[in-house]
Amino acid sequence: MARGWESKAVEAQMEESGTPAPAKSRAQLTPEELQRRQKKADLMLSRTRIVQQLAESTNERYSELLQRTLAELEAQIAAL
Repeated sequence: MARGWESKAVEAQMEESGTPAPAKSRAQLTPEELQRRQKKADLMLSRTRIVQQLAESTNERYSELLQRTLAELEAQIAAL
């Protein structure tokens, strides 16, 4: 029975709070801003993958290639 009361209390709190803040801010973003954020998220994901590959690499030439790629990704992220 206590579980039901807890659920109702949480539901009441959610109703009192209204619409969550992230949903409000997301609605105010322009399409260009949304595209920029998505591109940055994609670049950050690529950067994470390159850093992981660089840490695991044992081939010197491949490591150099990964370092150049990492530098390019970081430059693109900084430009955003």
